[in-house]
Amino acid sequence: MTAKILLAGPVKQKERILAEFLESLENLDIRACQLEFAFIDDDNSHDLLTRFAGRNRGTRIFRPGRDFPNPTFSAQERDSTLPAEAPDSALPAAERDTTGHPSPPGDDRYVCDRETHHWCPGLILKVAHYKDFLIELALKEAYDHLFLVDSDLYLHPQTLRHLVSLGTDIVSEVFWTRWRPDMPLLPQVWLSDEYTLYESAPSEGVLSEEEIALRARRFLSLLSRPGTYRVGGLGACTLISREALSRGVSFRRIYNLSFLGEDRHFCVRAAALGLELYADTHFPPFHFYRESDGPDLLKYKEQLAKHKQNELVQIKPNIEPSVTEAPSGEFRRSCLFQKDTSRQRMESTTTSNAPGPVPPERPRITLGMLVRDEADRYLRQVLRQARQYIDAAVILDDASEDRSVEICRQELADLPLTLVSNPEPGFENEINLRKQLWTLACETSPGWILILDADEIFEEKAAASLRGLLTDPEAFFFAFRLYDMWAEGFYREDTYWNAHHTYRPFLVRHQAGLSYQWRETPQHCGRFPQTVLEFPGKRSDLRVKHLGWQSAPDRLRKYERYKKLDPLAAHGVAGQYESILDPKPHLLPWRD
Repeated sequence: MTAKILLAGPVKQKERILAEFLESLENLDIRACQLEFAFIDDDNSHDLLTRFAGRNRGTRIFRPGRDFPNPTFSAQERDSTLPAEAPDSALPAAERDTTGHPSPPGDDRYVCDRETHHWCPGLILKVAHYKDFLIELALKEAYDHLFLVDSDLYLHPQTLRHLVSLGTDIVSEVFWTRWRPDMPLLPQVWLSDEYTLYESAPSEGVLSEEEIALRARRFLSLLSRPGTYRVGGLGACTLISREALSRGVSFRRIYNLSFLGEDRHFCVRAAALGLELYADTHFPPFHFYRESDGPDLLKYKEQLAKHKQNELVQIKPNIEPSVTEAPSGEFRRSCLFQKDTSRQRMESTTTSNAPGPVPPERPRITLGMLVRDEADRYLRQVLRQARQYIDAAVILDDASEDRSVEICRQELADLPLTLVSNPEPGFENEINLRKQLWTLACETSPGWILILDADEIFEEKAAASLRGLLTDPEAFFFAFRLYDMWAEGFYREDTYWNAHHTYRPFLVRHQAGLSYQWRETPQHCGRFPQTVLEFPGKRSDLRVKHLGWQSAPDRLRKYERYKKLDPLAAHGVAGQYESILDPKPHLLPWRD
């Protein structure tokens, strides 16, 4: 189904910066999207928006005072945005003027200079009013998503399509900015309060500067990796689902909250409504924060062209020693510890008569498998179960001399299948086969890659529940326990045979453009690159049966193979090799 999306935002922007923003919108990949635009022209002195509307059907431009009333706020509303005696250090650096003092509360001018952007309470209230107007527009016209984007961003072509595919209610694509020229690069998302970049619990009390720096470094390091993570605050490049819109999200000021910035009030209200906030780091935009950033934008655009605008372009933060080891005053002020003494959660009873939202694109699972002479073993059984939950398959045949290839074609006839047969067997150097299979799987542009051997099979309930795991936006991989079945209905457990005590990755989210590193050993190299373990993963209670040890002839054949390929046990454990032929192993019953 086609998702109906409104990309919108208030616009008060310099001509050079806005031209780049609009160019990036015209380069967006909008397959499976019906994309329309709505901009609030806040008295710009150029006609870029009008020209953009002439080139792009479905674009509307609203002008305050003509198309909807100008916002009006009482002096009390403007003044109450800040506490009476708020110290300037309580405001993030991006929201203080060059003297270190908040701008006059009644002033709603938008001022940018070579240092930073200057925000004042009156301007923040006006922007909040504009954004709430766009929320009402998206609700009234039954859009599936509202994509609120600041006009000084240059979006990656895949940003919108990827955010929609996540299926979350509120998610922002992360970008990095030096809020002042002398500050480190920092993200526009945070974990709690105004701009806290580290996790803490009320019971921990006040943390030391060293501990704050350590935890902040962990958070920033996490955001420098491709993934989707739950956060406490976000903004500026945010996709909001119809479900979230209908619950009552708003940028309107919360009267008993002194935080400065409409995005903070939006995030607190969203959490109180039971909505979770996510930050995605797969396709970071470029933040054209100052006109002097032009050369860096050119480099970013060159990267996009180099990667043909469809692979990952990861802008990693330069986490400088002043941040990670001995945080500077600016960084400490950005990471102020603020105790969260209470959280109020409210249930929204807002309903909508509009048709239901377009469901997110279903995560795709591609099976990757090595086979060699598996026709008379478990191959058919394994594939028949796998085809219940996979969307495609990649089979690497290691020069089989039986009907293995024919069985793969038969059992996977109704699915997209990539089947490659090597002319000569190569299992004496397993690492080469594993790399070849991984490359073949990645070339199919998969969503998730599931690597199973031809004698491995999930327990029966996996067919109904495995796909449900993939809706978790925080997981880069899923790990499962592998049980070595030694007889029908029994698995082995002893000193050498206890793989089921450990969770191992079997299912990995594909990330285009990453450089993957392997454990470079001829045998026992692992089915996935070691790089996979550098990203956050989740455990699953689903179990995997390893059927390859289940018959005595199979055990003898494997014993002889290991003795031939690894006679000195340089890549394995000698005691385990010898235990393969143990006549009385300790077995436990398999229970469904």
